Amino acid sequence: MSDDGAALGARLRGHDLSAAPASLNLLESATAEDREQSAALLLEVAPRALGGEAPGHVIGITGPPGAGKSTLLSALLHAWREQDRTVAMLAVDPSSRRSGGALLGDRARIEFDAADRGVLIRSTAAGERLGGLAWPTRAAAHALAAAFDVVVIETVGVGQAETEIVDVADTVAVVVQPGSGDALQFLKSGIMEIPDLLVVTKADLGQLAVRTRRDLSASLRSVGARSTPVLAVSSLPPHEGIDELIAALAEHREGLDLAARRLRARRSGALAEYTHEHGERGLRALGGRHAAEALLAEQEPGLDVPALVAALEARARH
Repeated sequence: MSDDGAALGARLRGHDLSAAPASLNLLESATAEDREQSAALLLEVAPRALGGEAPGHVIGITGPPGAGKSTLLSALLHAWREQDRTVAMLAVDPSSRRSGGALLGDRARIEFDAADRGVLIRSTAAGERLGGLAWPTRAAAHALAAAFDVVVIETVGVGQAETEIVDVADTVAVVVQPGSGDALQFLKSGIMEIPDLLVVTKADLGQLAVRTRRDLSASLRSVGARSTPVLAVSSLPPHEGIDELIAALAEHREGLDLAARRLRARRSGALAEYTHEHGERGLRALGGRHAAEALLAEQEPGLDVPALVAALEARARH
C-alpha cells in the first residue's frame, strides 16, 4: 500500500529523498481525492510543521530557447554533486494542446547518472498557465525544498508571459547566449526587472561573449540594477565560470530575507491558484485583486498555499 499525502510529506520533512517521485505524482494528479492528499502533503512541509522555511535553495533558471540552459544545468548538477549536495530539477516544457503533456523532454537533455539517488530530474508540463508555471510545479518546488539541498526550476521561454518564476524561486538566473541581441529584448519586455543574476553562456566564444556581458551590464545600469551580477560561463569541458556561478547563487541566497520572499511566494501562488480555479468572477466576489491581496496579508505567515486558497474561498462565499 502506498503512502498517503501526510506520510509522504513527513518523509520529505525527514529528508527521505525516495519519497520524492511519489510526492510529485500525487501533486500532479487532478482527481479530487488526490487534491485532498496533496493538501495533506503540503501541510507536512509547511513552515508551521518545519519550524521555519524549508532549507533547500529554490533556483529559477530561465532564458530564450537555444541559450544553453540544459548544458548549463548539466554542468551545475555535476558541480553540486561533487559538493555532495542533493539536487532536484524540474524542467518545465511547453504543453501539448492535445494531450497536455510535456513536449520537449528537457530531462533527456540534462546529463546525469540515473543511478545517483541524490538527484531527481522531472519534466513537467506548463499547462494552460500564461506565466509558464502550473500549480503542481509551484507546489513541488516548495515540497522538494524540504528534502533536497538544491531545487532548480527550468522554465520555458523568457518575456513578460514567463515572469511567474520570480514568485516561486528564491534566486532567479536569466541565461543569455552571446550575440543574440537579447539585452535589447529584455529591456523592451521588462524582463530586466526579474533576474537576481544574468548568465552569459558560451564564454569560449571569446570577444563575442565579452561584448555581450558588457552590453548586459550597461543595460542593467540603464534600468537602475547596477548591482545585479553578470557572469560568463562555458558549460562545455573544460568548464569555465561554473564554480563562480555556484558561489554567486549561494551568496544571493545568504543575503535574502528568505522568510519574506517565501511568504510573498506562497501568497502569490495562492492568488494565482484561486484565480485559475474561479476566474475573474471569483476575484470580483472578493472585491477585486487588491482586496484579495489584503485578505492574504491578514493570514498567519506560516500557512501553506491550500490553506490560503481556502481562506479566499471562504471569504468569497460570505
